[in-house]
Amino acid sequence: MQIVDLNSEEHLLYEAAALLCEGFSHMFQSPWSDLQAALAEARASLRPDGISRAALDEDGCVVGWIAAAPFYNGFVWEIHPLVVAGNRRGQGIGRRLVEDVARLAAGRGGVTLWVGTDDEDERTSLGGIDLYPDPLAHLARIRNLKHHPYTFYQRLGFVLAGVLPDANGFGKPDIFLARRIAPPLEDTLSA
Repeated sequence: MQIVDLNSEEHLLYEAAALLCEGFSHMFQSPWSDLQAALAEARASLRPDGISRAALDEDGCVVGWIAAAPFYNGFVWEIHPLVVAGNRRGQGIGRRLVEDVARLAAGRGGVTLWVGTDDEDERTSLGGIDLYPDPLAHLARIRNLKHHPYTFYQRLGFVLAGVLPDANGFGKPDIFLARRIAPPLEDTLSA
């Protein structure tokens, strides 16, 4: 397997888009429920200031895709999206894609990498309930009920950084995770 820049080659864009449709088909309101919407997302990931990488198998087929965009003057990078082919999950592809993006973002001055992981189908203890008036208390007690990806990110060094209640409708929060990708500067922290 090799990781390469996703580029404007139509067959790569279509393969990445097809993965996106497949990978998020479980979501009730997936923004990528059809190939055209997913293809638009793949094309948008090619923005000049962003990162868009594809994992290719031995035959040159896309088996994983990740994109990231800078925020906060490039200090923070958001992963959006990350997807791995269903039959290739659990083989380290997602981990390699995240590490690749972390390295590239840090090389562009990034300090923090973050990701939002929706819970639209009650895959965590935060789904299907009213998180108000204290969302952070619920977040502190989060449990993974049905293979939600937040624990994947935790295994890669991400920490729970917040939750947005009802982001996708009542009882459907977005869970935020973050990870430092550059060493802290002692002079900056002590000032």
